[in-house]
Amino acid sequence: MPIKPEISWNDFEKLDIRSGTIVSVSDFPQARNPSYKLEIDFGELGIRNTSAQITDLYQKEELMGKQILAVVNFPKKQIANFFSECLVLGIYGENKEVTLLTTSLPVKNGLQVG
Repeated sequence: MPIKPEISWNDFEKLDIRSGTIVSVSDFPQARNPSYKLEIDFGELGIRNTSAQITDLYQKEELMGKQILAVVNFPKKQIANFFSECLVLGIYGENKEVTLLTTSLPVKNGLQVG
């Protein structure tokens, strides 16, 4: 995969990437691709909903309580009958499976990446 165009520091600063903990996971059969609906606790920002195409590598039970990183300042996006309020970050594998980006140690929910 080729490298994307260079961005400025100001472009990077526009992203608001925060730590959060998954507090609820459910199936999302209405999604085009296999996905879960997630509720994520971002501390002072509250709980936000999102959907994630992470069913290849993760079972619902193992996602509960997992601390993840997500972009929290994208506009809401409607997916089927559901509104996604953040974008969980992950790495695409060779077969398009997604490995979630997580913290190496527990941190407070809502802390910013910078």
